[in-house]
Amino acid sequence: MQHPRDILLGAQSASASLPVCDHYSGVEVRMVKSLALQAEMSQEFGACVFDVTLDCEDGAPVGGEKDHAHMVVALANQAQAASKNNALIVSPRVAVRVHAVHHPSFEQDVELIVGGAAAALCHVMIPKVETLDDVVRAAKWVDQVAAKTGRLTPLPLHVLIESPAAVHSAFEIAAHPRVQSLSFGLMDFVSSHGGAIPASAMGLSSGLADLGLDQFSHPLVVRAKLEIAAACHAHGKVPAHCVVTEFNDAILLLAAAKQAARALGYTRMWSIHPAQIRPILEAFAPLPAEIEQALTILQAAAQADWAPISFKGKLHDRASYRYFWHLLERAHQTGRHLPDEAQAFFKS
Repeated sequence: MQHPRDILLGAQSASASLPVCDHYSGVEVRMVKSLALQAEMSQEFGACVFDVTLDCEDGAPVGGEKDHAHMVVALANQAQAASKNNALIVSPRVAVRVHAVHHPSFEQDVELIVGGAAAALCHVMIPKVETLDDVVRAAKWVDQVAAKTGRLTPLPLHVLIESPAAVHSAFEIAAHPRVQSLSFGLMDFVSSHGGAIPASAMGLSSGLADLGLDQFSHPLVVRAKLEIAAACHAHGKVPAHCVVTEFNDAILLLAAAKQAARALGYTRMWSIHPAQIRPILEAFAPLPAEIEQALTILQAAAQADWAPISFKGKLHDRASYRYFWHLLERAHQTGRHLPDEAQAFFKS
């Protein structure tokens, strides 16, 4: 069978293939544990099912930004070296969130971290982006530093949208060729409204006694989420849903992640606690019946040389084939069991 990626994705831009979970750690001991967990779960699932983003923005103590950056460099390089030394089949995915472009530590962060660990990073997260100019400035500085290290491929940029003005510019920002993903910064977004949005919109409602508008029901918050998702899909980028701070309630988190994935169009979500990773994977994963259907239709399509087919009384063509291929990709990204004929597509 010809590879579906080669057949189907030329007609329409498609989002980059990224793990559905982006796990943030800002304290050294948690960073170390997160990297170890990533390696363990990569062996378990046969794929890197979540990114580890080492956080300099919220993680670095005031006055200790330089030392924190050096620590991030050491951890990123250690993860890459351990992967090579142990001949791991699945490579680690380690990213860094630097300070915002207008913060005094931004250039220092990039100089130290990209300069010291460019080969070990999968992307750089740029927080508090307000305009396209912020992205241009970030890309220019990252590229200048990366070029000095001899890195041959551009380092992808992920952008954090955290204000009404940034939401307004989401489509323009998503169109920038160096941007791979947009994330929604819920708490800063709510705070930026000067009290006009209630604190309840930073969290989740239990649906019982809590009558406050939460992050899935407040109109301004939902509008922002939809605008970001739409901007990403318009330009083939990955929309990443915001944090859920109620990390001790796995059932509530699972419901929120399913809402983000099924209703709001997000294909990725932040985790801020190890206990959130598996529920996020579960929520974003296709159901076994969906995986079986996707593979059956793609096999039939290949036998028909990708011409239209009839399956259970319904017409399918390249538009639906593309959908089912993306579904198989998501199954792989979430570590779902795939039949041998589907696993062959994801072997390097």
